[in-house]
Amino acid sequence: MKRISFRSRDIEVVGNLHLPPRFNESRAYPALVLVTPGSSVKEQIGAIYAERLAAKGYLALTFDPSYQGESGGEPRDLEDPAARVEDVRCAVDYLMTLPYVGEERIGLLGICAGGGYAINAALTERRFKAVGTVVANDIGEALRRLLPDYRQTLADVAAQRTAEARGSTARRDPWIPDSLKDAEEARITDADVLEAVKFYRESRYRHPNSTNRLLFVSYGNILSFDAFGLVPDLLVQPLQVIVGGRRGTTGQYEAGERLYERSPSSEKHFLAVEGAGHYDMYYKPEYVGQAVESLAQFYSRHLAE
Repeated sequence: MKRISFRSRDIEVVGNLHLPPRFNESRAYPALVLVTPGSSVKEQIGAIYAERLAAKGYLALTFDPSYQGESGGEPRDLEDPAARVEDVRCAVDYLMTLPYVGEERIGLLGICAGGGYAINAALTERRFKAVGTVVANDIGEALRRLLPDYRQTLADVAAQRTAEARGSTARRDPWIPDSLKDAEEARITDADVLEAVKFYRESRYRHPNSTNRLLFVSYGNILSFDAFGLVPDLLVQPLQVIVGGRRGTTGQYEAGERLYERSPSSEKHFLAVEGAGHYDMYYKPEYVGQAVESLAQFYSRHLAE
C-alpha cells in the first residue's frame, strides 16, 4: 500500500493506493477509485474492499473526503456533495499521472452514500469505464425521507448560518450515537442505527480519524442533492448494483432497485446478497466476499486489456 495525496480544488486530499500482489511499476494495471460512506474514513469500509480487490489484481485507491479525516479543508466535518463529487474527479486526475495505470482501464466503486456520489460523478466523468455500487444510497433522498421535518431543518440551517456569521461557534452534531449506551439512553431501537453504532463506534473498525461529527450547516448542501435524477440521460457505463437482501430503514435495497431501473445501460447487473443487511455489507466476510467476487468478475469484463 502506498500513502498518496492529490489536490481537489485547493485542498490536499490524502489517500491510500492498495497494490496488487507482485506489483511491478513497469506494467499497466486496471485501477479502481473507491468512494466511501458518509462519516467514514479510508481506513474503514474503503480499506476492506480495496484490500480484497487489490488481491484480485486491481490498483485500488481509497481516500478521505475533503474536510474530513487526514484530508485538508475548512471547516472541518463538512459534508458537501459537490466537493465529494469533485474529489472523485480529481482522484481520476491523479491516477492519470501514474505510468502503471491503464488509462482506458479505470473503474469506480461507491459504497452507501459514496455510491450516490460515485454515480453522480460518473454521469459526466467518461474516464470511468465501469461503475459498481454496494448498498448505494442517494444521501439527499435518504435524509429527506428520514428526517422528521427536513423543511424545518433547512430553517434551522439558515438560523445557524446567521449565528455563525455573527461570531457564534459552529454546530457539529453526531452522525449516529457515540455508543450503544447513548443509543439506549436516547431510546433508539432501530436495528440499522444500532448496527451502525456497533460498526463505527464499538468494533475493531472504529478509527480515531472518524469523528462521527457532521457540521450542521452541511444539511443545506445535502438536502438538495439528487444523485440519480439524471441517470437515464447521462449514465452510459456498464453498471453493477449490489444490495443487501435484508431490507431496512436505510432504504439501500430500494435505492439500488431505483438506480438499476433508471440505468439505460445494456450491460447492467443486480445482485441481492441473501441475508445481509446494510451494515453487514461493510465488513462481514461472508457477505463482503460475495460482493467482491461479483465486482471482480464485473470489472474483469469491462476493464480488460
